[in-house]
Amino acid sequence: MRVTGWNNGSHNPNGSGYGLRISKADRDRFFDRRWHSVLLELEKDQLVAVPITPSFWRRCTELRSGEIGHWLIKQDLAPWPKGNPPALVLEHLQGNQFAVRRSSC
Repeated sequence: MRVTGWNNGSHNPNGSGYGLRISKADRDRFFDRRWHSVLLELEKDQLVAVPITPSFWRRCTELRSGEIGHWLIKQDLAPWPKGNPPALVLEHLQGNQFAVRRSSC
């Protein structure tokens, strides 16, 4: 699924305030309300647990984590110009596990 980078406006160099924005349609298709967290593979050997907040099921469809922010910065994807977040691919692997990849387009 296609996702975009998300930031709360602070663009902290330590990675806090960043995340991934998921469309409501993809959230409903690929995520389970029983999950309290998801595991994101940011690198082949880096698996990060990211909590799913109650607001994820309402209006705020972001997965938020300092580790995501640190990865975005390390990949030179953050910070980005206002209104132009990076496009990424979130691949559902199994259960609550996903892989985050740079988009080729």
